[in-house]
Amino acid sequence: MEIERKFLVKCLPQNLDMFPCHQIEQAYLCTDPVVRVRKQDNLYILTYKGHGMLAREEYNLPLTAEGYHHLLGKADGNIITKKRYVIPLPSNLKAELDIFEGKFDGLQLVEVEFPDEPAANRFTAPDWFGREVTYSGAYQNSVLSSLTEFDPNLYPETAS
Repeated sequence: MEIERKFLVKCLPQNLDMFPCHQIEQAYLCTDPVVRVRKQDNLYILTYKGHGMLAREEYNLPLTAEGYHHLLGKADGNIITKKRYVIPLPSNLKAELDIFEGKFDGLQLVEVEFPDEPAANRFTAPDWFGREVTYSGAYQNSVLSSLTEFDPNLYPETAS
């Protein structure tokens, strides 16, 4: 079960280069239910995600590089590329800050995963987080993958 809250980014945290960073490329074979292939650094993953916004089923399976590239060729829509910074937060939580590249350059989102829904509901976002978009499907990567155009002006809280 994945339990996470998602936010736009008001301003980037200081000393961003001090935090672990991963290069991510992902694409979607299906968006209902979500079936995604992802390359994160040198890891390849096939993911299934069920329905839901705050909480939903999620299963990750390892792929080989060859399997990833084979499935990538069958994906629909946009290939999403982004840098993900992993930033520690109080209570042993982590912020995953995604800075999008390519077609989605200018978009910045931050997600926090929780052990359970009560912990998610108690969470107070740091000052650098912007507006919460957990319940807006428009900010799901699977939705972004199907956009024919991206207008960064639709995301006014995103830092430049």
